Formats: sequence, C-alpha cells, structure tokens
Amino acid sequence: MGYATLALVAFAANSVLCRIALRQAVIDPATFSTIRLTSGAAILLLLSARARGQALPVAHSWMSAGLLSLYAIPFSFAYIRLTTGTGALILFGSVQATMLVAALRSGDRPHSSQWLGLGVALAGLAYLMLPGLSAPPLADAALMGLAGFSWGMYSLRGRRTANPLGQTASNFLRAVPFVVVVSAVELRRFHVEASGLLLASASGILASGLGYVAWYGALGGLTATRAAIVQLAVPVLAAAGGVILLGEAVSARLVLSTIAILGGIALAIVGREETRGSERSAQGRGQPGVAKNI
Repeated sequence: MGYATLALVAFAANSVLCRIALRQAVIDPATFSTIRLTSGAAILLLLSARARGQALPVAHSWMSAGLLSLYAIPFSFAYIRLTTGTGALILFGSVQATMLVAALRSGDRPHSSQWLGLGVALAGLAYLMLPGLSAPPLADAALMGLAGFSWGMYSLRGRRTANPLGQTASNFLRAVPFVVVVSAVELRRFHVEASGLLLASASGILASGLGYVAWYGALGGLTATRAAIVQLAVPVLAAAGGVILLGEAVSARLVLSTIAILGGIALAIVGREETRGSERSAQGRGQPGVAKNI
C-alpha cells in the first residue's frame, strides 16, 4: 500500500493547490490546467529518459491522454464556483460509480464485509460533505462529474500497464495539445501571477506527475473496486490540508467522518484478505476455489 498512500496524498494535494490558486485568483483555470500538465510532462520525460535502459516498452495511447485531459480541464473549471465539499463529493462519487460499475461488468462480486466497509466509508463521506451543502450550479456539477468519470476510466486503463513511469509520461505529453487548445480558446481570460505559476507547477510536477506514477504503480495490485474504495480517503486528506494550509477549523464532524471513512476502507481491505485466505485454504484441501471477489 506504499504507492497507494503516496498517490492518495498527491491527489489531495492537487485539490488543495487548485483551491488556493483559484480562490486567490492568481491564475485562470485553463492556464492552471496547461501549466499543470506541461510541467508534469516535463518532469516525467526527464525521469523516463534516465530510466530508459531498465524500462519496459510503452503502449502509447491517445485515449488515455484524452481521458487525462478530460479530467484535468473540467476539474479546474468546476472549482471556480463549486465549494470544496460539493466538488469533492461529486468528483469522488463519480469515480466510485464508474469504477464499481466496471468491476461488476467484469464479473467481480464484492464480499459481504467489503460491501459493509464501502457502505461505512460512503456514509462517513456523506456525513462530512452533505450537511450545509447548497445546490451546486448545474453546469459546474456536470463538469466535475465528467472529471470524475474520466479519472475513473483513466485509472481502469492504467491497471494494465507494465511501465507506470513511461506510460504516465506518454499520457502527459499527449495530453498537452488538448489543454493548449483550451487555453487558446480561453485566451481572452488569460491571467497568471508568480504565485499562480508556482502553484500550478507544484500541482503538475509533484502532485500530478510523480503522484500519478505512484498511482499507476499501485493499480497493478488493486482490483477496480479496491481502487475505488481507497480513493474515498482523498476528501479526508484534502480536508486535513485545508485545516493546515487554509486555516479551516477542526470539528467533531471532521474527526468522526475520518474515523468512518478510514475504518470502512480498512474493513473492505481486510475482507479481501480474508477471502484470499479462504480461497487458498480451499485449494489446499483440494476443494474448488471460491469465486474470485474484488
């Protein structure tokens, strides 16, 4: 879970960096997306060049690049007007729906304890986000839903790669033309200050580029449903970042939600390990294996 933990921290950092930049109006959303993906591509290409002698071949994919840009661009634009809680709820709700539907279509069937863990985690997330939310603007909600769907599909495609670093570098490089086109369309709204440039670059180099390599590395050991479940921790981590960096208050609700979400994730993962142990035990006794769960 080391790669997964690093990736989840990076995802939360992306939300915090984007919120800071757009709330302070130090950069426009199109330029934020362009700098984010361009700087991410640059660092990833540098790392790929250094590791080329040890790396496996990369299957270049415009589809994955398109999904990456279709996540990053709506994500930035949606956060202009959406509150933090509304945006996180729509984004990760869309991710969960996308990845869980894909898991069910592929034949995965969650163990009862995993359903319970997922339910507890979702309840904790709802408890954290729903009270006090106002109805979000429909267009912005749709943009964030599109971002969540695209990230879910991108994650599913990433599970099949054998070269996370090279694949992520390829995807980032091929996503640059998409965001450049959007920036050209939005040229009349172009605005960037030094702090905005720094925040977008940090989002691209650290939270996106290196964070997504870690996520690709983690996906090889995660089924679609487990990948969906662990991402429920991101809103909690983002909320913690808001407390530390944005001065948001620590409430009893935040503490209780954190316990529920992380506890639910732990329950789901333990349930999977127990299922694997039952399968190995049944096979060791010469009995038919239990049907594969998530």
